[in-house]
Amino acid sequence: MEDTVKIAVCDDEKNIRTYLVSLIKKQDKECSIMEYASADEYLSDGREYDLLFLDIEMGGFGDRMDGMELAGNIRSMDTGRQPVIVFVTGYEKYVYDAFDVGAFQYLVKPVDEQKFAEVFGRAVTQILSGQVASEAEKRRKKLLIPYAGGSKTIPFHDIYYMESRNHNIVLHLKSGTLEYYGKIGDLERKLAGQFYRIHRGYLINLFHVEGYDRTEVRMANGDKLLLSRYKYDSFVQAYMEYISEESQ
Repeated sequence: MEDTVKIAVCDDEKNIRTYLVSLIKKQDKECSIMEYASADEYLSDGREYDLLFLDIEMGGFGDRMDGMELAGNIRSMDTGRQPVIVFVTGYEKYVYDAFDVGAFQYLVKPVDEQKFAEVFGRAVTQILSGQVASEAEKRRKKLLIPYAGGSKTIPFHDIYYMESRNHNIVLHLKSGTLEYYGKIGDLERKLAGQFYRIHRGYLINLFHVEGYDRTEVRMANGDKLLLSRYKYDSFVQAYMEYISEESQ
């Protein structure tokens, strides 16, 4: 990666953008900086960045996209480069939502200059050391299964979840479903980390979790899966650990 860090500041308040830019310029790092007043403006520009300072409450009325929606949109993009996202918010209550979209950190308004310097330094260190895994790298992880008298490899990224059905495994994929003979317990042990068993019948890909409550998990393909009440606490812990690792 180049030594110049490409940074975007996205906030609908010009005075906040100006202040954040001034803080960035005080840091001992060569940067290129672009400002955006809305999520639509950021997306329509189409540029790729190393670091994005993003206002959570921005927009969020009518058809306008707020910061959280923009982050989710960015994370779902089929691209080999993803920015480190630092949320800027007036409310600490958004911290868990920030982790859901793989945010690196969040800063509470009014942004403290020392806190900003600490977060900026850690973010840049992560970027320049190459610790941020690209989506392309994630897709290299694959599952090998017996299929049609031979074998078949399926990228983890293409798997929403796995279902145990009549001694078979049903894979719910981006391309549809695929069924083969197997035991979900074997897959649970093999795929621990990115996949989690939320119920005796479901092993889900944590990458594709869109939301959850105490009774169900909502997947990116729209399916709502039963979450065992005995699994809730351990699922939340596993999910937060996975999100934290992905944002490192």
